[in-house]
Amino acid sequence: MARYTDAVCKLCRREGVKLFLKGDRCYSEKCAVDRRAYPPGEHGAERRRPRKMSEYGTQLREKQKLRRVYGVLERQFRHYFDRATRLEGVTGERLLQLLERRLDNVVYRMGFAPSRAAARQLVRHGHIQVGARKVNIPSFRVKPGDVVAVREGSRQLSVVHDSMKSAEMRPKVSYIDVDRGKLSGTFLTLPSRTEIPIPVEEQMIVELYSK
Repeated sequence: MARYTDAVCKLCRREGVKLFLKGDRCYSEKCAVDRRAYPPGEHGAERRRPRKMSEYGTQLREKQKLRRVYGVLERQFRHYFDRATRLEGVTGERLLQLLERRLDNVVYRMGFAPSRAAARQLVRHGHIQVGARKVNIPSFRVKPGDVVAVREGSRQLSVVHDSMKSAEMRPKVSYIDVDRGKLSGTFLTLPSRTEIPIPVEEQMIVELYSK
């Protein structure tokens, strides 16, 4: 499967906002967005003043921003959008809910990994279980009431404990309850849009795909 292998800080700089792709580094003075607040590339520094974008360009940037936050490729993202359109309710909100239900995102939200990329690796290597079942598929869709935990044989991993220590810096969400002592948590309910701390205008994405 194709995957992005370049420096992820370039993605944040391209979008002009922190996407929190590098874990704790994003909260430190080393953050590339804070140090170099202009687009990447040879002529990036010359474009410190944002150029006026067309309506299509603005919609495209919002789509790219959301896709990069969750670390999904274009084809997979379109699949999520198509599914969201078939669900009852507001399409943009349903899209965000589907992305929030990804197992790698839930593991990240619970604080077991410093970033979604690290959470994806934990899942793929078989360190995570949902209920009593080991799940190694990052896109696994977590349901309300599901208990997600670090497997017993993986609870001494330094990456997990280091991440739990620094998790206090990250925004808390009300739809996930975490038991730090047991390294487990419960996905309580589907979040409303106001509960999802993602700085994106999802309606622009709906308009982009509706053309």
